[in-house]
Amino acid sequence: MKMPSNLEVNVEKNSQQNLVSVVVPVYNEIESLKEMHQKICAAFQKTPYDLEIIFVDDGSRDGSYEVEQELVNGNSNTRVIRFPVNRGKAAALNDGFAAANGEFVATIDADLQDDPEAIPQMIELIKKEKYDLVSGWKQNRQDRFIKKHTSKIYNFATRIMTGIRLHDMNNGLKVYKSEVVKSINLYGEMHRFIPVLAKMNGFVSGEMKVRHFPRKYGVTKYGMSRFYKGFLDLLTVLFTTKYLRRPMHFFGLWGMAFVSVGLIAEIYLLILKYAYGEPFQKHIALMMLGVLLIVFGMQFFSLGLISEMIAYHQKSKKQ
Repeated sequence: MKMPSNLEVNVEKNSQQNLVSVVVPVYNEIESLKEMHQKICAAFQKTPYDLEIIFVDDGSRDGSYEVEQELVNGNSNTRVIRFPVNRGKAAALNDGFAAANGEFVATIDADLQDDPEAIPQMIELIKKEKYDLVSGWKQNRQDRFIKKHTSKIYNFATRIMTGIRLHDMNNGLKVYKSEVVKSINLYGEMHRFIPVLAKMNGFVSGEMKVRHFPRKYGVTKYGMSRFYKGFLDLLTVLFTTKYLRRPMHFFGLWGMAFVSVGLIAEIYLLILKYAYGEPFQKHIALMMLGVLLIVFGMQFFSLGLISEMIAYHQKSKKQ
């Protein structure tokens, strides 16, 4: 596979079975890289698997790339992909997945908070339970209060909206069968929803409890903006995967809801007017709200019909 021109790749791809590719996205983690590399190698020493480690440097400016080059030069199983600017974790994982040769592909963050020793165990769980991917479930999570509890809210909302029963959807420690990562395309912040994207492609997810450690070096790269961006991305994923082929199911549902509430409000006003003699002017705000809801509902129906026509037209062109 030809790699994009803006990437720097240090070795050529050579597909083989029994190989595990460990993709490590990196952004300004200079202090932890050598220790992380050592821990990953140690985790596979007593296993039957061959190992390749792919660092994806996401535009680091702290000297991380120079350390990664040292590791590449001293280890034949290690390579690095470099972005000239910071493009985000989804882009890093997407290009790491494209470069991976392994029968299994693992991901782990470079901050030393996740345990590489769990990766071979997760592979065995995939084989035993016939999963297509396994996500780590952090136990005794060693994060700040805000990050810990916003993550709980995010995971709860995602379980409810997607039906995927994972406790730690966004854990950076995951293991996949190769065909899973080759079937998805990540952009924006979609790395948070890989199990959702995988489910839409027919793959089955599982989870395994894993250890979690306090951050040893540096500071977290995530702020509060991650919370609202994650919610918006979740809506995007649900619409583009669940409703893309039948958009009326999305727009029609909201259209019915708005029209129904608006009609109930107007019927209530009619009852007040003709049963109790109360003038409309006394409830002008409710009357206007009812009218607006009916208009909004009809607009949603119109969007749904137009979207259905576009989807049908695109389908007809492909046939």
